[in-house]
Amino acid sequence: MRIGLLGTGNVARALALGWKGAGHDVVLGSRRPGERADLGLPVAGLEETAAQAEVLVNATPGNVSVELLRSIGEEVLAGRLLVDVGVGLSDDYTRLSHPNDSLGERIQAAFPRTSVVKTLCTMDSTAMVDPGGLDGPSTVFLSGDDVEAKRTTGRLLADLGWPASSQLDIGGIVTARGQEHFAFLFMGIASGLGTHTFNIKVVPRKA
Repeated sequence: MRIGLLGTGNVARALALGWKGAGHDVVLGSRRPGERADLGLPVAGLEETAAQAEVLVNATPGNVSVELLRSIGEEVLAGRLLVDVGVGLSDDYTRLSHPNDSLGERIQAAFPRTSVVKTLCTMDSTAMVDPGGLDGPSTVFLSGDDVEAKRTTGRLLADLGWPASSQLDIGGIVTARGQEHFAFLFMGIASGLGTHTFNIKVVPRKA
């Protein structure tokens, strides 16, 4: 597939390399593509990236994502799958920018003709693309209102090394707030472990 990743930070680059290694065509979208030619990956403007991609990935800071997507335009985004991995945090990481809902919900509300799926925001970029490097299987969550969009996202997650047994569909886009609000527990666990590269596993009761 042609995957356009909005953003050029660690998460966008890691995901782009992961999907490129799985055989997908990838391009990073930047407000200033001419200044990002040193990344070793194709870089284009935001609107060009969105217009050419079959799947878009929002890997921009969550407190600016909706504004950035509006600059691309609702018509360009209409009919597309947008995988949202962003979390909106204050500069000092002490507050969520969407404390009573979620970035995923706000994107879906702003772009009703776009199918938004929230995933991968409960871990760091290393775990996102190398789940097999963790000490055992773990869980990646999917939130979204479009069942087919979640199926496509699940296939893309499998290409990063996430088997179906590790994928947990937790419901509509409203459940994205649970994924995003995990950010504070994530930071606490990272402090306790002394590393940001870890993940959690949902362990159900014995049958």
